[in-house]
Amino acid sequence: MLPAPRGRAGAKFLILTFAVRTMAGEPTVSLPELRSLLASGRARLFDVRSREEAAAGTIPGALNIPVSELESALQMEPAAFKALYSAEKPKLDENLIFFCQIGKRGLQATQLAQRLGYKGARNYEGAYREWLQKEG
Repeated sequence: MLPAPRGRAGAKFLILTFAVRTMAGEPTVSLPELRSLLASGRARLFDVRSREEAAAGTIPGALNIPVSELESALQMEPAAFKALYSAEKPKLDENLIFFCQIGKRGLQATQLAQRLGYKGARNYEGAYREWLQKEG
């Protein structure tokens, strides 16, 4: 992989990279962005790993909904969602951040949520592995 250009060219490269990822329908959030969104309460965090994986450790404040049941969860009536997950069902216009262990299931969850109309769905690109290394 070639190194990213520095200076003004580097800034344009980063903007273009973000735009391409976003236009491809795969918006992501970095660790600094995640920290900021969580600190300000402007996003909801979803751990889409298995219950066993999440029980071994997760990002504080995350709601665990395994990717295998996410589609049905996001299509539930709000009362059923609350009864099953002890949390309010996300609204279509909320910022939703999905993560898994290394990124693949988080990306799948993000794409699924977007298809269901959750326009603020994003994938935490560093996943739990990065969180554990830098925050854990």
